[in-house]
Amino acid sequence: MEILKHDLLIIGSGIAGLRAAAQAAYTAKIDIAIISKVQVMRSHSVSAEGGMSAVLYPDKNNDSLDLHAYDTIKGSDYLADQDAVELLVRMAPLEVRYLERIGVPWSRHPDGRIYQRPFGGMSVPRTTFAADKTGFFIMSTLWQETLRFDNIKYYHEHFVTKLIIENGEFRGVTAIDLKTGELKLILAKAAIIATGGAGRLYRFTTTAHSTTGEMLGYAMRAGLALKDMEFVQWHPTALVPSGILVSEAARGEGGYLVNKEGERFMKRYAPQKMELAPRDIVSRAILTEIAEGRGFVHEESGMGYVGLDLRHLGEEVLNQKIPFIRELAHKYAGVDALSELIPVRPAVHYTMGGIHTDTYGRVLTPSGEWVKGLWAAGEAASVSVHGANRLGSNSLSECSVWGRLTGEQAAKYAMEAPAPSTDEKYIKIAQEEESRIFDKLLHKETNGISVYELKGRLQDTMEQHYGPFRHESTMKEGIPKLLKIREDFSRIRIEDGSRIYNQNLKDALELDGMIDVALAVAYGALARQESRGAHYRLDYPKRDDVNWLKHTLAYFVGGQLQLSYVPVRITKWTKFEERKY
Repeated sequence: MEILKHDLLIIGSGIAGLRAAAQAAYTAKIDIAIISKVQVMRSHSVSAEGGMSAVLYPDKNNDSLDLHAYDTIKGSDYLADQDAVELLVRMAPLEVRYLERIGVPWSRHPDGRIYQRPFGGMSVPRTTFAADKTGFFIMSTLWQETLRFDNIKYYHEHFVTKLIIENGEFRGVTAIDLKTGELKLILAKAAIIATGGAGRLYRFTTTAHSTTGEMLGYAMRAGLALKDMEFVQWHPTALVPSGILVSEAARGEGGYLVNKEGERFMKRYAPQKMELAPRDIVSRAILTEIAEGRGFVHEESGMGYVGLDLRHLGEEVLNQKIPFIRELAHKYAGVDALSELIPVRPAVHYTMGGIHTDTYGRVLTPSGEWVKGLWAAGEAASVSVHGANRLGSNSLSECSVWGRLTGEQAAKYAMEAPAPSTDEKYIKIAQEEESRIFDKLLHKETNGISVYELKGRLQDTMEQHYGPFRHESTMKEGIPKLLKIREDFSRIRIEDGSRIYNQNLKDALELDGMIDVALAVAYGALARQESRGAHYRLDYPKRDDVNWLKHTLAYFVGGQLQLSYVPVRITKWTKFEERKY
C-alpha cells in the first residue's frame, strides 16, 4: 500500500476546491494536494450556467450590501445564519474582481462595466456572468491559475473511501486510485472537503452523474454532523425529458413560463416578481399547473411540463446572452427557442444542507467543537448562507468566498502543525478499509442484488416520498423502504471483479454513502413539522418560527441516526415577514 503525505489535502475539485487551492498557494509555500474522483476539469461546477451574485455598482444599480443580505435572508425563509450572509455579500465583490484579474471573461456593457442580470428573488440586477457558461469559464481560469504553482499536486480519478479523524483532529483519508485499483493512505496536516452536493439521490436532476454526495455519508460515519439536509432545491426549469439545466438566466433575460393555454401562470403565485420569484415558489407553481391539468404532456416519457417562452427576446439576445440555452434546446429537445416553446419542469438541483460548519467553514462535531485541521466549503458545507432555499447565483459566490476563506485558514494552520505521523494505527485503518472493499465488497455473489437496481430503488423512494410536496403519511412510508435498502446493500453484487477502472465498484461505494445521506434527508424532513423554503408539507403548510426557526443536525450515535437542533444566528434582520413576491 502506498502511503503519501501532504501539508494540505483538498478533497474535491470544483470551484470551491480550486479556489481553496489557489488561496492556500498564495498564503504559504506548503505541499498542497487536490484529490478528485473525476479528472479535475470534469467537476460539476463546470456546468454552472447563470452567474455569480455580487454588489458591484451600488450607485448605478441602486444596490447595497444590506440589500443583497436582505434578499438572501428572505429568500432562505429566514433560516440562513445572518453573520454568514453578511460575510458572503461583503466578500463576493472581491471575488468577482479577483476572478476577473486572473482571466474570467465576464460579459460587459459597451462602456466596459461588467454586465449584471436579474435573478429570482433578487431586488435588483446583481448576477455577474460570462454568457451562459459561467461555471465553465471560472473553472477553466482557476484550473490554469493553480497550474502555475509547482507545490500543488493533483490526484485525478482517486476515490476517497474514508475520512480518518482521531481525538477530534483530522489525520488523513484512504482513497482508491481508479486507474490502478490500488488503495492509498494519504496523511495530511489539514484538509478541506469540497465535494459538492447530493443531487443524484433523486432520479430527475440537473446534476452530474458524479454528484452523488457519498462524502456527506462518509462524514457522518467519521463522527461529523450534517445540517439542514431536508432542504433540497428543485430548479424550476430542467429540460424535458433529459433533466439538463435550463439556466435561470433565461428568465433573467425576460423569458416567460406559460401553460398549455398560453397563460403566464406565475401571476397567480407571485404577481410582483412573476417568473423571477425564488426557485421554491416557481417550482411549486409549475408542479401545481401540471397537477391541475394545465400542463403539456411529453409523448415519449409521459412527463408533464410547461413551456419556457423565449420567442419574444429575439435572435440577438438569444445568440449573445444565452446561446448555450438555445443550443441545448435544439440538441436535446429538438426545438428552436426562437420560434418554439422549450419544454421544462422542476428537477433536483442543489443541496442546501451539508457538513456542519461554523461561519468560516471550520467543520464542527455534533456538539459544536471544531475538528482540528478540517474545513468544508461550497455545496458540501452548510455554513449556512442559503437556509431553506438558495437564491440563484449565490452558490458561485459561496464557492468562491469560502474557497478563499478555507484555503487561507487551512494553509496557515498547516504551516504551524507538526508533520503527519506514519503511525501503525493509521496503516491498520487503511488495511482494514482495503479488506472491506476488496475482500468483502468486491466478491462474487451470484444471487446478490445489482448495484443499479438498488440505486434505482433509492432514487424512486426519494422521488415518491421526499419530493417538493411532502406529507407525514408518505414520508413515514418511505423510512422502512430506505432502511430495507440499507439492509440490502450488504447483499449487493459487483459484476466486475477487476480492479482497473472498476466503475461498478465505484458506483457501489457511492451508493453506500448515498443511503446514509438519504436517511438524513428523510428523518430531517419527517421531523420538521412546518413548511419553510424548499421543504413544503401539505399537512403543515405554514412556517412556524416559534418552534422551527432552528437548524437540524443529523449524525450517527451507535450506528443509529439521531437528530438535534441548533439556533439560527440572527444579527439585524429580526422581522420575519411572510415571503411574498
